[in-house]
Amino acid sequence: MSTEYRINLISKLTTEILHLKSDFVLRVGIDGVDGSGKTIFADELTKALKAVGASVIRASVDGFHNPRETRYKRGRLSPEGFYLDSYNYSSLKQNLLDPLSLNGTGLYRTAMFDHKIDKAVDVPLEQAHVGDILIFDGIFIHRPELRDYWDLSIFLNVDFENSIPRLGKRDNGPTEIHDEINRRYIEGQLFYLRECSPDEAATMIIDNNDYHHPFITR
Repeated sequence: MSTEYRINLISKLTTEILHLKSDFVLRVGIDGVDGSGKTIFADELTKALKAVGASVIRASVDGFHNPRETRYKRGRLSPEGFYLDSYNYSSLKQNLLDPLSLNGTGLYRTAMFDHKIDKAVDVPLEQAHVGDILIFDGIFIHRPELRDYWDLSIFLNVDFENSIPRLGKRDNGPTEIHDEINRRYIEGQLFYLRECSPDEAATMIIDNNDYHHPFITR
């Protein structure tokens, strides 16, 4: 259950988002390492925006995975493969981000691939309208090919000591930070943090180490 402090922060962000201006769709990206709480945070923000009448498009990078064969071509435990091969960014841009950008068609799909069954999905084509708000969550969304899409971006800062146990609990996997499987995620994320500096590229940094007491650090 969300604490009053967390609810107040979501309310503050909702107000700030509603004051931002866009000539078409306002695009908000939620970044952070695996297990940082991006999906929950984005869902809470979506709920708060809808409660005050905003029209929200909710999507995640997890709807744009590469097939398993591509994701693991460098090896099942490869950190480099995790960073470089997890997602189909061409599909993400073509089907969601470009249509929702200024001068885009507005015809979008929120997902194209289900990594759990390793198959493409047939998600209905939808039409966006002026004033809609995209709330998008995902790892690596401040890569050079994506960072210019966001009108507002938030990086959830969470230490691996906290994010890895959350990740293991969520996915029913290992919760130890030194487990071999988790090395793929940690080292892949460290590569991203070094190469792309999302903490500098993001509009806002929020410390989400304590789920009940997140706070804005920049």
